Amino acid sequence: MSATSGAVWGRAEQQDFRSRVRGTLLGGAVGDALGGPADALSLEEIRSAYGPEGLLDLAFGHGRRGTVTHHTQLTLFTVDGLIRAQVRRDTGAWHPPTDLHRAYLRWAATQRDWGPDERRKDDGWLAREEWLYARREPSRALLIGLGDETMGTLEQPKNPTELGPEAAARSAPFGLLVGWDPQLVVQLAVECAAQTHGHPIANLSAGAYAVIVHALARGESLDGAVQRALALLAVRPGHQPVSDALQHALGAVRQGMPTPARVEELAGDGTADGLLAASVYCALVGEDVRHGLCLAVNQSGPSAAAGALTGGLLGALHGETALPPAWLAELEGRPTVLELADDFAMEMTQGPALHGPAGSSPAWLTRYPRA
Repeated sequence: MSATSGAVWGRAEQQDFRSRVRGTLLGGAVGDALGGPADALSLEEIRSAYGPEGLLDLAFGHGRRGTVTHHTQLTLFTVDGLIRAQVRRDTGAWHPPTDLHRAYLRWAATQRDWGPDERRKDDGWLAREEWLYARREPSRALLIGLGDETMGTLEQPKNPTELGPEAAARSAPFGLLVGWDPQLVVQLAVECAAQTHGHPIANLSAGAYAVIVHALARGESLDGAVQRALALLAVRPGHQPVSDALQHALGAVRQGMPTPARVEELAGDGTADGLLAASVYCALVGEDVRHGLCLAVNQSGPSAAAGALTGGLLGALHGETALPPAWLAELEGRPTVLELADDFAMEMTQGPALHGPAGSSPAWLTRYPRA
């Protein structure tokens, strides 16, 4: 069913899609929250702090349990940018990377400002959520990439040597464009990743992750989704490290019981391709969502990114009801995540009823201004 062609969605299709959207966004956020307190710790330090089995429950970070990092903040602004891009199609001025860049600049303002600026009427509702005005260890690449209004492109990317996983960790929402051709999903994710992460390993990892989520959101298996990503990567220059990492993850599944050592080996030195491989592996071998997330965060690399990536995959695969309810109950910003998820699902399935030639909803255009 195409979310962008104006085709009619059945009620069951809409409900399944909304569950997967909620699952993807909540899963990524809860994985981020789980891994955040361990982000700067080695595996030995994690075990010393949380016990011999490592981190098995939400822990304190930023003053309470369940707080998220910049990965979730940026993922939410990715969703906001995608909704705004859909709304702007009515104007004929449609260039999604620009709309995403504007959304990321709204996130960058939350890292500088004390709180929302009511004078900026075109910011929309998400930028007025006060809890987002918190600096949660954003990487230097993010702050530099979004430090001015110049938009990085594939031809002139920001941070062309940056290999980190941050761009991939915000890219699950691109995969929720289920009515898009998979090649376009990859292209949009890669272009938007280049706004902060210009190295092919980083931006192709973002594209691969997005298209894996895309296949899962359309009901495919995780193994099949990875195979689809490999096929789409194969035609892109510089793909080999990312393709090799995904193949490595698939091969590791057949090597016996999952262990932290195997996750660490896949994650390597914490670059985007390694974190992508580790998250795919943890999602494939996890007995359930909780087990998969705990596997992902108990390693010496960037635990928050690993948790966010794994949670997005598991949420897209299983939907929101598979997520651990006790963790969701403590998740920072859960009402905002749910509200944004439901807005995204409504825009993608019923956009023409909200804005279009037949008329527009003033309330919707206040939430997601066209300007």
